[in-house]
Amino acid sequence: MRYPNLTEGIFLSRPNRFIAQVLLEGREETVHVKNTGRCRELLVPGARVCLVRSDNPRRRTAYDLVAVWKGERLINMDAQAPNRILEEYLPSSGLFGPAARICPEFTHGDSRFDFLVEDGAVRHLIEAKGVTLERDDVAYFPDAPTQRGVKHIQGLIRALDEGFTPWLCFVVQMEGIRAMRPNDETHPAFGQALRDAHAAGVRILALGCRVAPGEAEIDYHIPVVL
Repeated sequence: MRYPNLTEGIFLSRPNRFIAQVLLEGREETVHVKNTGRCRELLVPGARVCLVRSDNPRRRTAYDLVAVWKGERLINMDAQAPNRILEEYLPSSGLFGPAARICPEFTHGDSRFDFLVEDGAVRHLIEAKGVTLERDDVAYFPDAPTQRGVKHIQGLIRALDEGFTPWLCFVVQMEGIRAMRPNDETHPAFGQALRDAHAAGVRILALGCRVAPGEAEIDYHIPVVL
C-alpha cells in the first residue's frame, strides 16, 4: 500500500479527534487525522508526522495525517490502512488456495465483517483490527474501550455454528514487535471475549507490517499471547 503526495511535518496539538495542528514548511497547518482513536502515546508535541496532500480542492483540510514517529519507530496510524494492507496480502498469504475468492465487506447477522473468503466449499469470515499501541516491543489492542470490537468477536463465535471458518486478524502497523496481547487494563471485556473466541475455535492472527514513510505492507507474523 502506497501513499501519493507525501510530505513531513511536526505535530503541535490535537484540538479534537478529527484534526491536528502541524508545523509544515514553517507555517501552522490544520490537518485531518485519519484515526479517531486516542493515540495519546503517539501524537505528542514535537513528534514527526507523515502527511498526504489531498487532490480535492474543496476539502476544508488539505492534508491527512497518516503516520508518526515514536522515537525511531515509524507507526502507520491510518485507520483505513489495515483493510487495504490485508486485502493486498491475502491472495499471496498462503492461508487459502490460489483460486480463493476474496469479497470485501460482508454482512452476516447484525454485523458487517471486513472480508468473506470463499475457498472451495469453505467460507472464511475475516475481521481485521488495526493496532497502533505499543509498549516495550509488545503490541496491545484496543487503545480505548470498544464495544463494537466485542460485538464483532461474538459474531465470529456465532459464525462457527453456522458453518463459517472465522478469523480475527490484528494488523500491527509497525515493525519490530515481538508479541501481541489484549489490552485487559483498558478493556477487560474485550480480552475475555478474545479468549472465549480462541477457546471456541476462532482463528486469531497477528500480522506485523514493514512501514516506510510512504508505504506499508504485511511482512511478518507475531505470536499472540492470551
